[in-house]
Amino acid sequence: MAVDVERRSVAPIIPPVKPRKLAKVPFVELADGRLQGVVSSGSDVERVYVSSIGAGSHGLSCSTNNNRPCGGLRGSYPCKHLQALLDEAVLQYGADRVARYLRIDVEEGRSLAAGLRAHHEPAPAATVFSSFLRHLAYLELPDTTLPVPELHWFPSVGTAR
Repeated sequence: MAVDVERRSVAPIIPPVKPRKLAKVPFVELADGRLQGVVSSGSDVERVYVSSIGAGSHGLSCSTNNNRPCGGLRGSYPCKHLQALLDEAVLQYGADRVARYLRIDVEEGRSLAAGLRAHHEPAPAATVFSSFLRHLAYLELPDTTLPVPELHWFPSVGTAR
């Protein structure tokens, strides 16, 4: 028996372009005028970095979840966390979509990072980290076909009110 998609409490998920390594970059999104996400620390399992690249401005930001600046971010050179975020965004959304969103002109055969006109531009880490935690909370919800109060703002498809 087919499940009626219009009556589910969860939205269908668009699959990534290619499989991602969730342990390294568990959260990546194109939102709020930035490519932003959470990147695991390579040296401390208790630490994550909140990294972002501004769309159009190409402003780089990277700090720990408790707002300590990343030691690897130096002016216009992306740190390893930003490079990992960019790489995973390409796997999730595809290079063309990421380039369009960030407004990067990429020459044939070059990486997206090569097209950045980057500079340091602090961004709100707390907002991105909060979004990440909210997404994690949705993973803990049990499967149901009943309405989920937290998702009440999603429009009802095909239902007159």
